[in-house]
Amino acid sequence: MIPQEIIRKTRNKIPLAKEEIDFLVQGIADGSLADIQAASFTMAVYLNGLTKEETLNLTLAMRDSGEKIKFEKLNGPIVDKHSTGGVGDKVSLMLAPMLASCGAYVPMIAGRGLGHTGGTLDKLDSLSGYKTSVDVETFKKTVEKVGCAIVGQTSKLAPADKKLYAIRDVCATVESIPLITASILSKKLAAGLEYLVMDIKCGNGAFMESTEKASELAKSIVNVANGAGTKTTALLTDMNSVLGLNVGNVLELKEALDYLQGKTKDKRLDDITKALCCEILLNTKLAEDEKNARSMLEKSISKGIAYEYFEKMAASLGADVNILKDYENKLPKARFVKPIYASQNGYVAKIDTRSIGLGVIILGGGRTNPTQSINYTTGFTDFCQIGDYVDNHTPLCFVHAEDEDKLEEVSNLIQKSITITSTKINPISPIIEKIC
Repeated sequence: MIPQEIIRKTRNKIPLAKEEIDFLVQGIADGSLADIQAASFTMAVYLNGLTKEETLNLTLAMRDSGEKIKFEKLNGPIVDKHSTGGVGDKVSLMLAPMLASCGAYVPMIAGRGLGHTGGTLDKLDSLSGYKTSVDVETFKKTVEKVGCAIVGQTSKLAPADKKLYAIRDVCATVESIPLITASILSKKLAAGLEYLVMDIKCGNGAFMESTEKASELAKSIVNVANGAGTKTTALLTDMNSVLGLNVGNVLELKEALDYLQGKTKDKRLDDITKALCCEILLNTKLAEDEKNARSMLEKSISKGIAYEYFEKMAASLGADVNILKDYENKLPKARFVKPIYASQNGYVAKIDTRSIGLGVIILGGGRTNPTQSINYTTGFTDFCQIGDYVDNHTPLCFVHAEDEDKLEEVSNLIQKSITITSTKINPISPIIEKIC
């Protein structure tokens, strides 16, 4: 097992044996493989790809590079959902307690903001006391006791992925479908999942802008996950506009809590959340058919059951539940709130969604380096959607800022990012395609 010879094979498009992949991944995990060699391997994969068998073997080797969680005390299916990231995507915050209230167990390992997209962990960090970094035992106990837990990746779960991702991030090999597949699934499979649903975003606010590339990624993940024994389906969903009404950490948390309370909800957000939940309920046989699944979900919200599950999860992970009893008033708020109006009356025809995500970063609600602290209160509320009518009484959105000097800069960005026309554009369905 000579590292440079294995790298040479991938460079020359010669398939690797399982033992060779295991050797490379173990070397990445324990540090015996030099970072420059790991970087060379990722570049070879980026340029030449991997076969389906190689991608599966890479995923399993990364899964096996650390601790694997086993749940022995559960009397229901172990499930999860993963999104490739979007602007305003707070689906996980609602989906986990909703599925738990329907009889599933949801051990969800989430991530922080990446690039222009927000992170589930950053949203939960805006809830005082909530611990997103816990040990495996606390994670397991919360899932067993409550039914769901949303936390960050521990150092013991798929450590090869954590190191390999850092290398990919600085050597321009992030956008590799085999490497993305292995990165996502190694963590999910290490968490002991039996069922998984993927939300693959595509559009100008997603990392995969084209439907073709998004579909390719979805098929890769579904093939590998099913090959590893985890029943998986994927939905391609639209990210050509903000998902939901709010963008920004505490603002998205509030919208998620409103949703779980049965208050005003955005149709696209509702459609995607319920569609992903239905996939799990049908695949696990917790629901007989889609009508039954939707009835279960509606009941969990209307009777306040899903919200109770969120409260129990938050309390188990250290959150101040008094805040959740009156979150309208007790969640932190930005110092400055300003409406942003379009320069002309008309209908919203197009949104540069990526720029909206960058606007949150400008306001301090996202990172420009991994160690940067962020401001949880900043972002946008009541964001317009494609097809909405706007005028000098109906704003494009409201900007929430801590720094008054940033208001004008971000206001200009918002106005430039939204195209207004005199003719109404009908929005497309948020669910583009199902892959199984």
